[in-house]
Amino acid sequence: MKVVIPLAGKGTRLRPHTHVTPKPLLRVGDKPVMSYILDDLRGLGVSEAVFVTGHLKEKVEDYIRKEYPEFTAHFVEQPVQNGTAGAVDLARDFIDEDLLIMFVDTLFDADLTMVQRLPEEVAGVIWVKEVEDYQRFGVVVTDGDGYMTQIVEKPSEPISKRANIGLYYIRDWRLLFEGIAHVLASPASTGGEYYLTDAFQYMIDHGAKLKVVDVEGWYDAGKPETLLETNLHVLSTTRGKSPSSKRGVVIREPVHIADGVELEECEIGPNVTISAGTKVRGSRLRDAIVGAGAQIDGCELHDSLIGDRVVLRGVRGAVDIGDDSLVGVEGAT
Repeated sequence: MKVVIPLAGKGTRLRPHTHVTPKPLLRVGDKPVMSYILDDLRGLGVSEAVFVTGHLKEKVEDYIRKEYPEFTAHFVEQPVQNGTAGAVDLARDFIDEDLLIMFVDTLFDADLTMVQRLPEEVAGVIWVKEVEDYQRFGVVVTDGDGYMTQIVEKPSEPISKRANIGLYYIRDWRLLFEGIAHVLASPASTGGEYYLTDAFQYMIDHGAKLKVVDVEGWYDAGKPETLLETNLHVLSTTRGKSPSSKRGVVIREPVHIADGVELEECEIGPNVTISAGTKVRGSRLRDAIVGAGAQIDGCELHDSLIGDRVVLRGVRGAVDIGDDSLVGVEGAT
């Protein structure tokens, strides 16, 4: 099968970081969010993918070509942000078999191999996760056999608590694109967007069966606070790197400290990722993601996102600082 991965969003909720780094390339566990998805596809034996790009598209394309040269990668630009249906429609010319559609601002624990065991009458799969704050999401309603009947956006009543997570398998790709064409020919939503979920509704209304399957875990990487939560999940489930014992350095797991990081008289963790080339001296860090080549002196930081080559001196509290920034308290060294 083939894969369609929409990547065109600007990641406005993660500014200032996304001014210079595409949202899919922001790191958790010292690895771009997108890489966790692509590594899963590599393990499935998928070799052809369509990437729908937009904001900072050159950086996305360069990364994929360099790190995943074995993929047959097609890049199409979404010049107008007209919604998820518009994004997937741009991949139409490359699709001639069943496909996965994956939005990469979340990570998930799901058995994707189950699509190989589906009964022939099933036209696709929509993965979901049960949540308590269902009012924030599009939720999927099913019949007694576990097939989708509708998706309801941000319901006021608990008609369902199974949130749509942006992961789909479509076997009947012809009917999908027929549905997308129908959606794009209809009036847009209030925000000028066309939704892929409306194409799924079209499929159901025309007799398709879409199986709804729960994932074991779903981890958001689309906001600063959830990016840190996802970093904690990654560090807790995949053994991160810690430095060998150094005098004056206290490590509180889980952490990931890349090769070449210099630590002196500091306390690191829990839930801290530090990328290569960074120097931390006389500081305490917890719940933080620190980019490459940063310098942190005399700081006490928590719940923080710190970009590449940032210099911080004498800062205390929670910070959210983009690449190549300098923040120094007067008198700090």
